[in-house]
Amino acid sequence: MPSTKADIIAQLRRDILPLQGIRPALSIPHLDIGLGPLKYAFPNASFPLGVVHEFCYNRIEDATASCGFIATLLSALMKSGGISLWISPSRILFPPALKLFGIDVDKIIFLDLQKEKEVLWAMEEALKCDGLITVVAETRQINLTASRRLQLAAEQSKVTGFVLHHFQNSFSITASVTRWRITSLPSALPNDMPGVGYSRWNVELLKVRNGKPGSWEIEWVGDQFRHISNRAPISITVHKKTG
Repeated sequence: MPSTKADIIAQLRRDILPLQGIRPALSIPHLDIGLGPLKYAFPNASFPLGVVHEFCYNRIEDATASCGFIATLLSALMKSGGISLWISPSRILFPPALKLFGIDVDKIIFLDLQKEKEVLWAMEEALKCDGLITVVAETRQINLTASRRLQLAAEQSKVTGFVLHHFQNSFSITASVTRWRITSLPSALPNDMPGVGYSRWNVELLKVRNGKPGSWEIEWVGDQFRHISNRAPISITVHKKTG
């Protein structure tokens, strides 16, 4: 039976993805972060690994919220073991807070550098080390040339990179596969109980290569994401490399 037009287009999209740095699920670890409808914003309904993700912010409060959201991703990735590297010139993250997201702090190496310009260089070199699970870098800004170097390094080693930087404008061009903006939402406990509730964020996916940008409200409950609109528990699953 001849292929339909839709089948041909779908196959062409699958053929193009590896050329743009997005590897098939069989060649890199596959992370199902269980973000409900957000899952379908990504190619093949799969959160891209072995690539570089940007997180941008305007206010320090948003930078802190971004650190929390990144920590949830690290938590899912590091459940299968391994070490991550966190690079910064003036660390926004408070390391003991990682325990809230199920991360053992001794599994993350913190590299504090004196000069801003050294951060991206250190990240590029770290991304070449396939012994790491992830590399996170806090920096003031990132340009097309620097992001391309980071993306190429990630594609070769299949280490996932997260860059947290100050927001310039949503139309700036970089080679990163995604661009996110995370802002905090008021927390809440069930039945209006008093006290500090679960971490909540408004998650904006401003750009995603071959995907569909959008905005979602989610919260972190125990070791799971939960979509606020339906309050249904969502599990996290990591599948290791098979090849």
